Amino acid sequence: MTSEIGYLAGGEQASNALPMIPRLAATDLACRRGDRLLFRGLNLQLGTGDLCHVTGANGIGKSSLLRVLAGLLSPYAGDVEREGDIGLMDERPALDPDRALGRALGFWNALDGGTDCTATYSAMGLTDLLDIPVRYLSTGQRKRAAMAALISRQVPVWLLDEPLNGLDRQAQEKVMELITQHGENGGICLIASHQDLPLDGLKTLALEEFAP
Repeated sequence: MTSEIGYLAGGEQASNALPMIPRLAATDLACRRGDRLLFRGLNLQLGTGDLCHVTGANGIGKSSLLRVLAGLLSPYAGDVEREGDIGLMDERPALDPDRALGRALGFWNALDGGTDCTATYSAMGLTDLLDIPVRYLSTGQRKRAAMAALISRQVPVWLLDEPLNGLDRQAQEKVMELITQHGENGGICLIASHQDLPLDGLKTLALEEFAP
């Protein structure tokens, strides 16, 4: 099951063990958008606790790779194997712009089981924003809100597309902390970003190596 909101784990749920052993693998993967072949021959093997940084210039296919891995795009060639639920977080937070933030987040929380997210909202600095319509939030506030929606679930595989964009230094550090916690809890995190990621044990997937 894939959610296009994407989900981070952390807050009051960060210490919980994952219910299964996650795995994400790709074999001889290729992606084509329109008439353009973005990459080909890509192989990937990620398991418990793996953190991986997808690098490459804008337009090289980082976002498309994440959507293929999430099952939202069909690969042009190759196969993807997944074990465990996947959360994709990209530039679209999937929050109703006309609803107050608390109600917009509550919609997804209700679908995901209705856990108490009070500590999560506080950790992401959203407590004072819950009565404000989503359309009035800044880019960084919407990104933090998407992460709060992410926290409300405990999916073992995270696909994060430019998760630091629009965030101030404090929020960026919080995201790095959450990613670290997720790996320590046995989760997988694949991060497409043009920024340096100060994470221990981080693997790198240089997408330019698979350009046609």
